[in-house]
Amino acid sequence: MGAQHRGAAVSVGLFDPLIHAPHRLQICAILDTVDKTEFALLRERLDVSESVLSKQVKALEDAGCVKVTKATRAGRVRSWAAFTKAGRAAYRDHVAALRAIVG
Repeated sequence: MGAQHRGAAVSVGLFDPLIHAPHRLQICAILDTVDKTEFALLRERLDVSESVLSKQVKALEDAGCVKVTKATRAGRVRSWAAFTKAGRAAYRDHVAALRAIVG
């Protein structure tokens, strides 16, 4: 049972090039430890611009791995990212594949 990426099934334990891109891999590693996180924290942890972060999160969102929500607080719109069930499974499968590669 694999996660869905761009309309194709991803088998369990397969190396996932979508997730493996450095910034996306870092985003996934952070999301795997929380229920959701604010974009500002992701931007700070990755040390990237807002546009770079948005592009990377959008790729994960388009693949069905991440859900983005927005909320207004103190007059400011804040964006939050969270794994979908399929996204968390795909990330963990990717990590398992990496472990198999490195032994």
